[in-house]
Parts: sequence; structure tokens; C-alpha cells
Amino acid sequence: MTAKIETGELPRMLTIREIASTGLLPEHALRQLVREGKIPCVFAGRKALICFDRLCEMLASGELR
Repeated sequence: MTAKIETGELPRMLTIREIASTGLLPEHALRQLVREGKIPCVFAGRKALICFDRLCEMLASGELR
């Protein structure tokens, strides 16, 4: 992920609700994965911000089983 920062491209950070609206995973499942620490996220107040590209990579590689 450091390569993206070096080239000036910022990671796409989305809230749980925004990711759920894409149809990738249900909101409940995302909240549970965040609570269990299986998805890296950053909290802005009470909102969890998740790097959408990293989440897609984790799902594609089978890290979230």
C-alpha cells in the first residue's frame, strides 16, 4: 500500500454502510469483522473507515474465511 502513497494516489476509504451498499458484504457481516479485528480500519469518531481496495484484495485472496 505504500506504493499508492508514493505515487500520490490515496486509498479509497469507505464507511461500513457505503461498502454494504455496493453489495460486496452485508452491513452486519462487515460490522462483525471490524469488531473481531479481521478487517483493518481507522475510526473517525464512531465511524469505521475501511480501505475498499484492501478489503477487495483480502476477499479475493481468501484471507477472510
